[in-house]
Amino acid sequence: MGKVNVLVVDDASFIRDLVKKGLRDNFPGIQIEEAINGRKAQQLLARASIDLILCDWEMPEMSGLELLTWCREQDNLKTTPFIMVTSRGDKENVIQAIQAGVSDYIGKPFSNDQLVTKVKKALARSGKLEALMSSAPVKLPNAGGFANDSLAALTGGKAEVVRPATAPAPAAPAPAARPAAPTPSAKSASQAPGGRGQAQLRLPAGVLACVIKALSLKDAQLVVRRGEPLPQVLESAVLDLEQGEGGEVARLNGYLHSVAALEPKPDSEWLQLTFRFVDRDPQKLDYLSRLIARGTAQKHFVPGA
Repeated sequence: MGKVNVLVVDDASFIRDLVKKGLRDNFPGIQIEEAINGRKAQQLLARASIDLILCDWEMPEMSGLELLTWCREQDNLKTTPFIMVTSRGDKENVIQAIQAGVSDYIGKPFSNDQLVTKVKKALARSGKLEALMSSAPVKLPNAGGFANDSLAALTGGKAEVVRPATAPAPAAPAPAARPAAPTPSAKSASQAPGGRGQAQLRLPAGVLACVIKALSLKDAQLVVRRGEPLPQVLESAVLDLEQGEGGEVARLNGYLHSVAALEPKPDSEWLQLTFRFVDRDPQKLDYLSRLIARGTAQKHFVPGA
């Protein structure tokens, strides 16, 4: 009775693995299926019973929005919880997904707590959570629990990554907390050594302005000012690239393959990151190719291998 089937749809294997690990770590006994795009998911949904769908938006062959529209036309999938997991956080995209019948929205990059909270809420609404959790091992009282539901639902994760400027005043006297280091601005990032093209790196814990040292279809070499949040190896992230007078933006999903001090000293002010792309969407790859050509011609960065 406690069996719950979840379908994870994303063309990036790294993102699918990240979602699957988060689900298995927090929902023991959950059954997980996966698909690399909407078309494959459609085929699986035609032959299997699924209780929850976690789906990327931008994928080749069939997008997440197209899959969502198709699901809401099927009698057996009209009410199946469908969570869009995507870097598309613009208001018009959110509205478009709501109109198509989306149940909830997770903005990339996402933390494990954000993923668990949204899945817990979706399963609770469909009446599947209690049966699933009844088969889970009992946690110790101090082992923590699910994160509070985000107040920034359906904002693509933008509000979820903003840190408060000050902490609430404690009930009892306590030493004042040391303020967090300010997020580097685009202006300060543009002064980083060895790079010219500006970008923005969105991490689960916050946003970092950065410059691009090198760019290829496989990865980007970035320079950021050391501060908070401190980037972590294998952490998922979204790189927002804006180039040209038209302000065209590419939101590229990926993960941090390496993090190193830019200068040969332990207190280096700058960090060099290797951001590995995971997207396989043809439109994104085409945009990235044009960015590489344009940036190389304008000497904004050096072309990657």
